[in-house]
Amino acid sequence: MLTLHDNGRYFLYRVATDMRKSFDGLSGLVKQEMKQHLLSGDVFIFINRRRNQVKLLSRDKDGLSVYYKRLEKGTFELPSARS
Repeated sequence: MLTLHDNGRYFLYRVATDMRKSFDGLSGLVKQEMKQHLLSGDVFIFINRRRNQVKLLSRDKDGLSVYYKRLEKGTFELPSARS
């Protein structure tokens, strides 16, 4: 089960992501592209080009978890980038 915390860190990968990626593919993006530590307990957020699908990758007590959601209608709104 994926648990989200108010005091956790959340990283959005702003490049459109191929939603066929799973644990290994998303882990590679975290390490290679985002330059973050996968086992930190942070949550990594990936959104597809049409912004109707999202995946969250996180480490919990006993391994990695992927949460996947596909909207039937509408799109996810991306936050504005901070300078």
